[in-house]
Parts: sequence; C-alpha cells; structure tokens
Amino acid sequence: MKDVKFGEIFGPEEEVARETRVRSRFWATFRRAARAVPFSEDLVSAYYCALDPKTPHRVRAVLLAALAYFVLPFDAVPDILAGVGFADDMTILVAAISTVRAHIMPRHRDAARDALAEEAPPAAAAGGFWDRKA
Repeated sequence: MKDVKFGEIFGPEEEVARETRVRSRFWATFRRAARAVPFSEDLVSAYYCALDPKTPHRVRAVLLAALAYFVLPFDAVPDILAGVGFADDMTILVAAISTVRAHIMPRHRDAARDALAEEAPPAAAAGGFWDRKA
C-alpha cells in the first residue's frame, strides 16, 4: 500500500471532500444497487469503517476512494445497464475491502447489520454514529 498514489489514481480530491461526497450519496446509491450487491453487509461495514475516526488514515483513504467511485454518477460501465452496470463498482469495492479487511472491526459489522435492518437510511448516516458508539 505504500506505493499507492491516491492523487494519481482517483484524482487530487481531498479526503474531507471525498468523505462528504460519500456521506451524501452512499445510501441512495446503495439502495439502487442493493439487489446486485451480494456482499451488502461487507460494503456497509466498509462504509462505517471509512467514517470511523479510529480507523487509520491510509485505510480510510483506500475505503473512501473506493466508496467515492461507487457513488459517482459516471462510470466506466454505466450503472443503468442491468446486470453489468455495477460490475466495475463491485470489482473496486471488493479489492479495497480485501486490502483493508483486518481494519473492519466488529463495531463496524454491528453498525452495518443495524443499518441493513432499517427501512430508511439510518441516523448513523448523518455522522453522529461514532459519537454515540465509540
């Protein structure tokens, strides 16, 4: 991971801007993609790991970059193509999650299970989650 140059691969966007974009678009994009994402719990766990201030900076950067690609409105393969539209998103997400899997803690998985059990986007999506559950 030391050789990964985020600014060269994903653009020179600051982590704060990337996090803001991920927070604002994650749930809407996830709800649209949920039928095609067989690893939903891992994806939502990665979301909570990326937003957790206790997660190491490099891990957050990897996850936020992958999640940002997931929520971007433009893609290498358009998301509206049934069956294959989210294939590129899933490939990037699976690679990122596999790379940082050791940093996805039980508290992230618990938060994901709670979020997936709710109908509406969870209150945790607003960002107060880590203040409540440290």
